[in-house]
Order: sequence, then structure tokens, then C-alpha cells
Amino acid sequence: MIRLRAEYKIKVDEPRVQTILDELRQDPMAGWFMLPETYDRAELKSIQAAAQKIQQNSEYLVCIGIGGSYLGHRAVIEALRPASSTKVLYAGNSLSPFELQKVFDELGDADFSVNVISKSGTTTEPAVAFRFFKEKLIQKYGAKAAERIYATTDENRGALHDEAVQEGYARFVVPDNIGGRYSVLSAVGLLPLAVAGVDVEALLAGAAIEYNYLNTLPLAQNSAIEYATARADLLQRDYDVEVLACFEPRLHYFAEWWKQLFGESEGKQHQGIFPASVIYTTDLHSLGQYLQDGRRNIFETVLSFDPDPETDFIIPESAQNLDGLNYLAGKKLSYLNQTAEAATISAHRAGGIPVYQLMTDKIDIRTMGALIYFFELSCAISAKLSGVNPFNQPGVEAYKNNMFHLLGKPGF
Repeated sequence: MIRLRAEYKIKVDEPRVQTILDELRQDPMAGWFMLPETYDRAELKSIQAAAQKIQQNSEYLVCIGIGGSYLGHRAVIEALRPASSTKVLYAGNSLSPFELQKVFDELGDADFSVNVISKSGTTTEPAVAFRFFKEKLIQKYGAKAAERIYATTDENRGALHDEAVQEGYARFVVPDNIGGRYSVLSAVGLLPLAVAGVDVEALLAGAAIEYNYLNTLPLAQNSAIEYATARADLLQRDYDVEVLACFEPRLHYFAEWWKQLFGESEGKQHQGIFPASVIYTTDLHSLGQYLQDGRRNIFETVLSFDPDPETDFIIPESAQNLDGLNYLAGKKLSYLNQTAEAATISAHRAGGIPVYQLMTDKIDIRTMGALIYFFELSCAISAKLSGVNPFNQPGVEAYKNNMFHLLGKPGF
């Protein structure tokens, strides 16, 4: 369970929040709200069977998708680094020839499968990448290429749906009532996660524990609501940049998912908090000066985890002690990391930065499920407190329309 530690008690507007929660339960795009409890068990079995097949016949799975179609599951895989016979690679999240070539270079002549993830099948970056990998599959496997393509797309319509039906690709559903950035606990994330060796049932169980915990607490004691309320309050006081700070580098992609979740949900109508992230202690040696002494429009949310005793080190003693660090001999490396975290929080608070700590257990599969649900709920509430729709993204179309015009796409 995720616990919030703040400098002062956060006052929750309970009637307003209750109205928001009632709206979420009825919102046609809030299918994620009860997903940890209501997910399709039969589909999950199909996903696990497909994952087992991919593990048996493929050295690699190439996941083709952008935004919410890849960030969520990549975040979990990078955080947990599970063991699997099949490595997950990523494509279709940029238009860089260099990045595409990197994937092809790693694939070499190895056996591979493709999971193309797109609601419509017409989003430029993944659609273009899919053409390249489909061509490689056909060259390598001929008529059996379609057996190695797994399409996660709309259940009933769209270009990718129609192609999958026509060509006989295995299909999984992007639910109509769940947007991309909220979709990691659906088939969008579960298939690549299962292939990578993640226990997806445990991930969903972790999310379900958090769902039940958050949805049974009194509103004033609900950490997700407190966090959302704090964000709204800080924005009113002109703190319009939030920095998510982690003291674990393996959470880099989790922070990337978090940035998309909040940025795309809240950044509308010239409103919203700008989401940024840092990895400490590394970034204390680069952005640390700005955080400590720069503009005071920033607040900080620190993810704090219990150490994992299975992955720790004892600092050795040195006979010469030339570096002067023998005072640390015998201490655990995790202790240094936790001390650095406490020192950083203290320094930043003293420097005028509001700092919130989100504390939980060690980084494991259930914790990741809990964090995903916690932030989804917090984000939806926070956006609604700011008066914007958490589930649309009208601004994303602006660059696309300009690009299509410059490329000469018919109709633009």
C-alpha cells in the first residue's frame, strides 16, 4: 500500500472529491477504475498461452507502439528485470532511423515475433515500423509470418483490426473504455509483460490490493486523494512544476510512464502542472544546484522504497583509507542510499521546495501493480480538481496535422 508523508496535513474537500469519484465510476473512459477486480480472466489465460508460445519459438519479441502502448509495460520490465528466454525489444516509438537500425542489429538472424499495439493501426510511428518488421518476418518465415504477429487493437474496427482479421493474426483487445496511458493493466501491457517473465497475475493482484485499500478508506485518509489534493493546492499557489524523484535508476521508465500519464491528462486549456523527473543521486550532481537554489515554482514527489536485502552490499574496509571512507566500513550500500534520500529531502525542504514522500515496500511485482493503480487514480482526480478532462488529448493532434500537411497526406 502506498503511504503519503507530507510536511503538513492536507485538507481534502470531501464533497467535491466524492462527486469526482462518482463521476469516475460512470465515466465511459474510466474502465481502468475497477480493472484490477473486473479484468477478463479468460482473456488473461489466452494472453498467458500466447506468451508461452512466443517464449518457446522466439528469442525476441518486438513490441511496436508509442506512448501508452509501450511505456507502461516497459516501466515494469525495466524495474523488475525478470528472467525469460525471450527478450523484449521496442520499436515504433520514434521516427529515428538510428533507433530502428539498433533493433534490427540486435535481432540479427534470430527467431522473433512481433506484438503491434495500436487502437487504430494508423498512428504514424508504429504503423511505419510495423511495415518494416512485417517485411522482415515475411522474408524470414514466408507464409508462416502471420503466425508470429500478435495484434493488440480495437475489438471491432480500425485498420489494424481489419488487417489482423484478414491475415489471421492473433488478436487481443484494447478496451474501448480505457485510454492508452491508463492501459498497462490491460492486454496492452499484459502480453509483453508475460513474455518478459513477469507474473502478470501477481501484478494485477498488487493493483487489486491498492484498489480495495483506496476505495474503502475514508476520503480524508486516502493517500491517492491527499496527493491529488496537494497537487491542486500547490498549483493554486503557483507551483506549476512537479519533479518525481527516485533513488533507483531502474525506475527511469516508470518515471517516463508517470510523465505521460500526468502530462497528457492535465495539460489542457493552458493549465496543468508540468511533470518532470530525476534519478538521484545521479541528478544531484547535475540538476541538484537548480533544485536547491533555482526558481521556487517546483515541488517534489519522492518515491521511497524499503531496501531489498537480497540485492545489497557491505562496504569493505580499506587498510590505507586513502579516500577517508573507513567510517562507512561495514555499512550497507542501501543505508547510504536511504541516508542520501533523507538528506536530500531535508535540504530541499529547507530550501523552500514542498516535498512529498510516497512510501511503500521494496520494489517487487505487487508494489509495481499498486503504484500503477495509485497514480492512475491520483491523476484522474487531480485533473478533475483542475477542471479538465483526464481522458482526452486534443493537443496531440496539432503536430500530426502539420506533419501530414508537410508530407502531402491526402486531405491535409
